[in-house]
Amino acid sequence: MTSVQERNSPTSTAERAVVLEGVSKQFGEHRAVSDMNLIVPRGCVYGFLGPNGAGKTTTIRMILSIFEPSQGRVEILGRRSALEVRNRIGYLPEEKGLYRKMKAWAVIAYFGALKGMTHSSAKARAIELLREYGLGDFVNHKCDQLSKGMQQKVQLLASIVHDPELVILDEPFSGLDPVNQEVMEGAIRTLKNSGRTVIFSTHIMEHAERLCDRIVLIAKGRRVFDGTVEEAKRSVPRRVRIGVDGSPDALQRVPSIRSVRPAEGAPHLLEVDLAPGADPDALLRTCFESGVVLRSFDRSDPTLLDVFKALVKAQGASALTQ
Repeated sequence: MTSVQERNSPTSTAERAVVLEGVSKQFGEHRAVSDMNLIVPRGCVYGFLGPNGAGKTTTIRMILSIFEPSQGRVEILGRRSALEVRNRIGYLPEEKGLYRKMKAWAVIAYFGALKGMTHSSAKARAIELLREYGLGDFVNHKCDQLSKGMQQKVQLLASIVHDPELVILDEPFSGLDPVNQEVMEGAIRTLKNSGRTVIFSTHIMEHAERLCDRIVLIAKGRRVFDGTVEEAKRSVPRRVRIGVDGSPDALQRVPSIRSVRPAEGAPHLLEVDLAPGADPDALLRTCFESGVVLRSFDRSDPTLLDVFKALVKAQGASALTQ
């Protein structure tokens, strides 16, 4: 299957942050990732989306050379191994942890030093980042004195203190309250605006819908879509909820309607799937012209969650649960 992204992808190595070609990973009898083909353009925010256990973290670990693929090829920042460009990469793992007795600035500076920074420049940059992200009053606090949200910020800052070209965040929103989720979203936007490439994984579609330029939807270790958010939404039928007076049989005469069924949780309404390319406003006009008496008409674009459910169902995989 040729994806939307493969048809419109950057062609030169200089334009590609990450390339996966036919990548699979086997753990004993379990195939965690199957034949994954991806191109992540430089300078974009790219989401790895799917339920827990879909293969997102395994794919990220192969990109980072933590795992070697069982088959296929990985390229990152023009090299065959992340180890060759590790100082140009920032990584926030899913299993997060801090040196709890170290001061906030010291933790960040320590990770900066691991990435090649001098002690003095790492310390100065750590303090600067803590102030920039609202933790200026906690520079000298030990990590075990910080709230969970503050600790999450410190971990993020430790992953970007060395000013990496590529930032990979594995489930960065996990465990954050709504306020700190907004802070994390703001941090991702700041990274993008500074020209960085950001890859993040999540099973919460709303974050990706707000942040991502491109996404890959993964189910049971397989890619079911990759492309832009708008392309994803166009890949499933437009849907309209309507209320009608009398029998809904007249709707069957409307050519732009693909299917009609009672709306889930609202049996007095009908859920209408439109044919590809059909315009909901044109449907409204056609209903009037066809003598269909409407009591309500609610049009809405599909969400990424709608898209994922539809694509997973079409692939015969298990439905997404949250």
